[in-house]
Amino acid sequence: MFRLLENKMLVPNLYHALISAPDVAKAAQAGQFVIIRPTEASERIPLTISDWDAARGTVSVVYMKVGKTTAEFAALTAGQDLATVAGPLGNPMEMGLFGHVVCVGGCYGLASIYPMARELKRLGNRVTIVIEGRSSYLLYWQQKLRSVSDDLIVITRDGSKGLPGHINNLTGVISRQAVPVNRVIINGCNYLMMRGSQETRPLGIRTIVSLNTLMIDGTGMCGVCRCTVSGSTKFACVDGPHFDGHEVDWDELNKRRGAYLVEETQVLRSSKGE
Repeated sequence: MFRLLENKMLVPNLYHALISAPDVAKAAQAGQFVIIRPTEASERIPLTISDWDAARGTVSVVYMKVGKTTAEFAALTAGQDLATVAGPLGNPMEMGLFGHVVCVGGCYGLASIYPMARELKRLGNRVTIVIEGRSSYLLYWQQKLRSVSDDLIVITRDGSKGLPGHINNLTGVISRQAVPVNRVIINGCNYLMMRGSQETRPLGIRTIVSLNTLMIDGTGMCGVCRCTVSGSTKFACVDGPHFDGHEVDWDELNKRRGAYLVEETQVLRSSKGE
């Protein structure tokens, strides 16, 4: 069993869980994920590791309460045990001295980009972080993100903080940088990653996305997370989860992500007795 040390709402519908998982914490690298089962009867859900402390033996994940399993997760309290925390899984994000890296995050992706930005900064890169949300009240970890970046840029769709607009502001943000941008990393929902990749394509900047596709075992055995990249079939869990956003077949990926929305909604309603 894995002890849940903290499980609290950060902003509406987004939760932060701090978990005692010493073996995972010792091996974790930026960009990897864990497979979690909140209870013995729960489904398996993939969550990117948003932070870890090898000395304390803890890992953090930030997740959205969107379906039956994440609702079960959100209902747990500190002191309870999780049935499964398997990992770290997936390949780490490619790290190196690239120059100027822009890290873009939205929703749960704000937390996911934190360890990547931290490592990039440690390696000597100039790091600009761009965070996006519907409104300022949905943003979190801003101080943590500032601590691992040279500049933090905020975009809100309602204009309540920072630049007004959406991810379609990314081209302008990059073009206005005093130092040329050498790489972009995007983490968040499929739409954010797809549109962000479309924004950077005409700029010719290598753009890496972390595909949050549906996974079951997380080790390449089931094939559920297959996607098409550069015309070839890849498994997001073992070949990724990081891929060149300009090479991903986003149309196919979006169709696959929406294939079971009706069934997932029915399961959630059934669990609530509706």
